This record gives sequence, structure tokens and C-alpha cells, in this order.
Amino acid sequence: MKKFNTQEPLSQRFRVLCLVAMMAVLTACSGIKLAYNQGDTLLYWWLDAYVDLDSEQAPEVKQDIKELFKWHRQTQLKDYVHILSTAQRQLAGNLSKADLEADYREILSRTDLLAQKAVPELTDLALAIKPEQLAHIEKKFDKNNETFRKKFIRGSVDDLQEKRFKKSMEQFDLWFGGFSKEQEVLLRKASDARPLNNQLWLDERIRRQQKIMAVLRKIDRENLGKEAATPLVQGLVKDLLLRMQGSEHKQFFDAYTDGTMQMILTAVKIATPEQKAHAQKRMQGWINDFNTLAAETR
Repeated sequence: MKKFNTQEPLSQRFRVLCLVAMMAVLTACSGIKLAYNQGDTLLYWWLDAYVDLDSEQAPEVKQDIKELFKWHRQTQLKDYVHILSTAQRQLAGNLSKADLEADYREILSRTDLLAQKAVPELTDLALAIKPEQLAHIEKKFDKNNETFRKKFIRGSVDDLQEKRFKKSMEQFDLWFGGFSKEQEVLLRKASDARPLNNQLWLDERIRRQQKIMAVLRKIDRENLGKEAATPLVQGLVKDLLLRMQGSEHKQFFDAYTDGTMQMILTAVKIATPEQKAHAQKRMQGWINDFNTLAAETR
């Protein structure tokens, strides 16, 4: 991407959040190897949907994504194996909230490392984005926000609680292989105990988008080079990753995270030996897949 030298760091957030989101999805699907091996293509499509990359940008972006995946495969997948192995031991023992908090911090550290690794390439792409692509990005943001409003803002509290619960249960069912109606009653209670304020989530989402667009426009307007743009990209990455900790709504976000951990603890507590065995088997399958992927060279 070195030859590009025109505009913005939107790519930064896209590359980072896309990969982070993609890795979260990978651990939630049964075909990790297939999904991971197609991940560079999926990431490119995702990024292109926002930026509308042109014929000059596309090859450079594809190569950067390929190199990022190569680094990730060679250096990060073993860490995922460690995280999953730890989770297996915790599940077999007496899982505590402190355990979950430690796991969460470990995942955040992996996310931060990935973000920092991507900064140089994100900056290059930021410098390459053209003015008309800024409008495309903003339009995509607006479209996604309207979709969010339709799904998660409009409707009664009971409807919104139900949607959130079903979303959570998709993950729990994947892990544990399904719960009984009696178990679901307890899990629904734990789910509803989490604070519900989808408008706040949307407001935070829009604030992040505005921050992204402000940085992109500054790079465009002032025709910044890489040396001047890099600190802006680094700052944007840091802000996006740490926003929840520094937000004026930190109390809400902390309470939501705490409530989610309590829901996980409830699921583990009420899980039968058979359900825990299903989770252990699922995690072992992912461990095997990550070990295989890490050993492959591409």
C-alpha cells in the first residue's frame, strides 16, 4: 500500500474491527478451518462494502490483508489455543467471575495487539481513500444505523429483551448443545438482569462513526502524508478500542459486561454433565483446528 498517498484512516477501523469481529465469529461457528481459510476474502468483501475500493486500490488491499492473515496465523493462533485450553480447565473446575474477568482481559490484549499490528497498513489505506469514497462510507454508516434502529430500537421492552435473549441463546446452544425449558427460564432471568438501553448503544455507535469521519476528512482536507497521518490513525484505533472504558457511560457498559459474565456463570452452573461434556468437545475441536491452521504455511 506504500504507493498510495491521498486520504484517510477509515481503513484502520475497518481492518481492525473487521478482523476482530471476524475472529469472534470464527470461534462461534463449527467450520473454523474453512472460515479462517476464506477469511482474507471475507475481510476484503467487508471492507470493500464500506469503501468501494477501486481497481488501483484493490490489489494493494488484498495483499495487505493476506500479509496480516499470514502474521496472524503464524503468531496468534497458538494464543487462541492457550485461551481455549484455559477455558476447558475452568469449565472442568469451579468457574468464577474472576476467571471470566481474566479471560476477558486476555482477549482484549489480543485485540489490542492485532490493532497495533495493522496500524501501518491502515494508515496506507487511509491515505489512499478518495473524496467520493468518503461519501460512500458515510452512506453505509447511515444505512447500518437505520437497520439497527429497526431491529433494536423500535418495539416494546419485552420484544427487545426477547431479541437479546435469543441472540445470547444462539451462542449458549452452540457451546452446550441446547438447554431445557427449565434452564432457559433461569437464563432468561439472567439475561433480563442486564441493563437495557439500545439507544445508548446506537448513540455510541454514531459517535464512533463521527470520530472516524472527522479523522478521515482531516487527512483529506489537509492532504497529510504518512508521517502526519500515522498518529491520527493510532489515536483513532486507541479511541475505538478503549472507548467503553473512557466513555461518560462507563457505568452502563461496566454493568452490562458484569451482567453478561453473570449470565455465563449461570449457564455453567446449571449445565448438566452432558452439556459440559458437549462444551469440552466443542472447545477441543476448535483447539485442534487452530493447531492445524497454525501449522499450515500460506
